[in-house]
Amino acid sequence: MFSIRFENMNLAKPFVDATPMSRSPEPRDLQALAAAALEYYGVHNPLYLRLWSADAGVDGTVPDRRFLGAPISELQPHDVPPGLALRPAKSVEHYDEARRAYEDVDTAHPHHTEEAAIQDLDDLQESADDGLLFDITVNDDWAGYAAAIIKPDDALGLPAYVVRELILAKKYRGHSYGPHLSTLLAQALPDPTRIFIGTIHSANQGARTAALTAGRHDVGGWLQLPLPQA
Repeated sequence: MFSIRFENMNLAKPFVDATPMSRSPEPRDLQALAAAALEYYGVHNPLYLRLWSADAGVDGTVPDRRFLGAPISELQPHDVPPGLALRPAKSVEHYDEARRAYEDVDTAHPHHTEEAAIQDLDDLQESADDGLLFDITVNDDWAGYAAAIIKPDDALGLPAYVVRELILAKKYRGHSYGPHLSTLLAQALPDPTRIFIGTIHSANQGARTAALTAGRHDVGGWLQLPLPQA
């Protein structure tokens, strides 16, 4: 089943989404899939066909976002650096600082703008209202945001908390805090029987490595099949 989508609702970035699929695509499938996508949606000049795969890569495709998750019971903090902690946040008073943290990462890694972006203020406030927004602190100083949401559309049908935000301010990056943020956030959430899951772009190696080191598993995700441009 194909449908036309627009990346981040940007009309200049159309793509074709292939869902549902009975199995993961193989290299021998790609030519026929591309032809079918262009037959039905070529008028939109889509940039790529997005495919779901349990495999992290298929020859001829480009990696996209992957779902990384684990039962909360498996994500136990250990060897947490001294001073690193989470505290519940009732409001998003540090939003400007979080936005600057993203800008700092984008400046250092220009490709990051295609991989991640800060959540809207209203979305983070929604997490705060639900008791799912936390200040990341280092020695009680604000160092970033960690947030989750119960959002079935992004949970693969699992009873899960979905990661909404994990960001560290510039001065706190490079201290090996990243792998501990998943476990600290997972254990701060109110229902320990749920799954902890979130998407990370395959090209975002820092975030992906931190998640895997924390004990999260790659359970599948999307691949992009580039399409010929008119």
